[in-house]
Amino acid sequence: MLPTEQSLIEQMRITELEIEHRKHLFGFTATDETILKQASVAIAAHIDDIVDAFYRQQTSEADIALLIGDSDTLKRLRASQRRYILDLFNGSYDIEYINNRLRIGLVHKRIGVEPKLYLSAVHTLKELIFHTLARLMDEEEYQLSIKALDKLILFDVSLVFDTYIRSMLSEIENAKDKAELYALSMENKVKERTQQLEEMSRTDPLTGLLNVRHIVETATKVLRAAERRTESVTGIYMDIDNFKHFNDSQGHRAGDDVLRAVANALKEATRPEDSCFRYGGDEFFVLLPSCTAQEASNTFLQRFEECLKRDTKGIRLSIGMAETGPRHFMEPAEFIDAADARMYDEKQKHRLMLGAQPEATVGQETELQLINTPSQVHKIR
Repeated sequence: MLPTEQSLIEQMRITELEIEHRKHLFGFTATDETILKQASVAIAAHIDDIVDAFYRQQTSEADIALLIGDSDTLKRLRASQRRYILDLFNGSYDIEYINNRLRIGLVHKRIGVEPKLYLSAVHTLKELIFHTLARLMDEEEYQLSIKALDKLILFDVSLVFDTYIRSMLSEIENAKDKAELYALSMENKVKERTQQLEEMSRTDPLTGLLNVRHIVETATKVLRAAERRTESVTGIYMDIDNFKHFNDSQGHRAGDDVLRAVANALKEATRPEDSCFRYGGDEFFVLLPSCTAQEASNTFLQRFEECLKRDTKGIRLSIGMAETGPRHFMEPAEFIDAADARMYDEKQKHRLMLGAQPEATVGQETELQLINTPSQVHKIR
């Protein structure tokens, strides 16, 4: 059964044994029940007077009058108070009676009646009932009745305050849950933002490739892993030919488009385990774990050429490759420099090969020319 389908007494797990124990704590006995039952007729005859006097006093207090509000609410409260007074003298204080007391406490808490106002109202009601009984009974009957009623009202107040406390604990628990959810949400946002900042710090904003600041760190991890697995690693250094001339003649925006085209081709041609860096300006570096130079020429470069041809009118790149491993490995900086040196050699050969021909510019080639062959690879074994 869901909590909302349970009675208050079930939700608070108050058993008949607990009820009897509470009565014992307040000294409320079967004799007291009989005494109150005997006074019921006298109280019923004057109940309207008691209720009228009670609400005259209550509405004279600004705090209470504000809570009561309009006349319809006052009418409902008067009917409820009338039933409660009759219940006090019905002589039966069973589970149904207990559940009604708990419900009263819950209602008072929900509408914002502070404990001090509730206790003040209880005191006022008790005094009015005592005054009524004093006029209707002899001294002995009066003393027995007010003692029995005093015990019962304390018994009722304990039940009402149980609901106050339970409601406040529930509010605290809900507030705690909300605070924890908010903290978790903020933690996730901070984590997400930290990841974004970290990603931004690692990524070149123009091309979306890794930036040069992390190239040595990444190369170190790749080379050490390859050394443990006895695998080759290939590094490829690329430079766009005549890029400065293109930038000067076509503008930097067109130059940025070329850089992005190369970067996109690199992303599409590489594997998930590969790393692509914009080394700076128009230079790029590709790190290929578990890959020989020959495999790089036969697979990666072919894919790269296809991707770049599809997205550009034709640009010329000078490319140098360095391979290290599987038995002996260069240090990361040495490995990168080796690919860079190989690329520079190829660029020089490219310029000599052009000789007296007019200088080619980026974007003017009818097809992509990758100035590199496997025989030109700088290989360290």
